[in-house]
Amino acid sequence: MSLFEPVPDLQTGSPVSAPLADRMRPRNLDEYVGQQHLLAPGKPLRVQIERDDPASMIFWGPPGVGKTTLAKIIAGVTRASFIQFSAVLSGIKEIKQVMADAEKAAHFGSRTILFIDEIHRFNKAQQDAFLPYVEHGTIRLIGATTENPSFEIISALLSRCRVYTLNALTEDEILTLLARALTDTQRGLGNMHMTADEEALRTLASYSSGDARSALNALEVAAKLAQARDAKRIDKEIATEALQQRVLLYDKQGEEHYNLISALHKSIRNSDADASLYWLGRMLQAGEDPMYVARRLVRMAVEDIGLAAPEALNLTLSARDAIHFLGSPEGDLALAQAAIYLALAPKSNALYTAYGDVLSDIETTRAESVPLHLRNAPTGLMKSIGYGKGYQYAHDEQDRVADMDCLPASLSGRSWYHPTAEGREKLLAQRMEEIRKIRERKRKVPNQE
Repeated sequence: MSLFEPVPDLQTGSPVSAPLADRMRPRNLDEYVGQQHLLAPGKPLRVQIERDDPASMIFWGPPGVGKTTLAKIIAGVTRASFIQFSAVLSGIKEIKQVMADAEKAAHFGSRTILFIDEIHRFNKAQQDAFLPYVEHGTIRLIGATTENPSFEIISALLSRCRVYTLNALTEDEILTLLARALTDTQRGLGNMHMTADEEALRTLASYSSGDARSALNALEVAAKLAQARDAKRIDKEIATEALQQRVLLYDKQGEEHYNLISALHKSIRNSDADASLYWLGRMLQAGEDPMYVARRLVRMAVEDIGLAAPEALNLTLSARDAIHFLGSPEGDLALAQAAIYLALAPKSNALYTAYGDVLSDIETTRAESVPLHLRNAPTGLMKSIGYGKGYQYAHDEQDRVADMDCLPASLSGRSWYHPTAEGREKLLAQRMEEIRKIRERKRKVPNQE
């Protein structure tokens, strides 16, 4: 041990100067809080641990829910050597050396658990390096990731691991951990003889967004603030000061980014103004690029509102201009205005569906020539071979509608756009019906003019 290394606590193995969250890390399954869908008696992960099943696994869940802790507990229960790496700080060369050493140790009956935190940060080629060792059981790989393994872990490795989804801790589970840390004299804050108002603890718990590490570290800050003021009680004011800023789970490139924009889009589509405002606020407060949100609102205007309220497109484009001109946070209100309007506007995806059907037909039918009567005839030759022959100028026709097909013969009569009875589209439906009747009448009485 170096003179400059922190002295570990004999009870926990963590340095005495380690953050509270590290010192309070559960040492066994009885101390572990949360994930009862996996760890309650008879549940899959509990059974795997108790049976000492050597299968490798991937823990998928948000930060601070106990992925690393759970891996350490498994190593303790199964009496395996525990080697921890972070994909951010470690290279695959170091890990390959460890796997080679583990292979030698396996010949003497020693077992090794290799824990890789943020395993998704290894690229596909690097993940390939684990395959032979996992396949032969040389190591028991436990990977932890905050990203969806289906997208971030290669299929060959994923097929050799069991994936367990860990959930964000509930507020009551966080409260249990905070109360335990406040009274624990060996690893926690018990020697400070500090108490806390229930409201203060609930503030810490709710602001942690299910992240136990964040909540415990905020509690430690609050306790030190109270101690500096010669107080023995943490109240809501001290708790709020300790938090400074709410922890919002968000990754602008990760799955939560897509989850939140999906929630905003579907809330608007379902005409839920309050939910739309909430999800918009969540994204902006977490640091999302306001221009990205503006672009998505424009998309919603044309996809979900369409011609039922055509002014929605202008409003969202104006919101985009406002956020570009004002910046954030001043321009955020323009986005909020647009989101509320979109949520409350009449909805129609008739245009979206019609355009999709048109593209499908273009893809699956012949690329028919433009009918001759719709072609311009700028030269005598083109006119002589029929270009423009039979064209009827609509402005010269009664009702400004000519009895003239504008589609290729093979698609004659095909209809794609079917307006709904929502908003302005109801008027468009009426107009389409008027046009249909005018054409029908002219077909019955040809050359009436």
